[in-house]
Amino acid sequence: MTVDDTLEIFRRVLETPDVTPDSDFFDLGGDSLLGTRVLSAVARTTGVELTFDDFLLAATPGALAKRVAEIAERG
Repeated sequence: MTVDDTLEIFRRVLETPDVTPDSDFFDLGGDSLLGTRVLSAVARTTGVELTFDDFLLAATPGALAKRVAEIAERG
């Protein structure tokens, strides 16, 4: 999953185009319910299942893309 992929997911879930690779999901108005939508979209797109704790630790598109890549590498 690329940063562009996560940017698109964040923009769709948050319903705003104002998302950069370093934008914090929660600072943009995201909450836990919307966060689960992001996690579901990531799982559908990549097959990688993240926990909500993973998301809390990687709440920007850039960090989330990196986290998905790390988990995907481990298989």
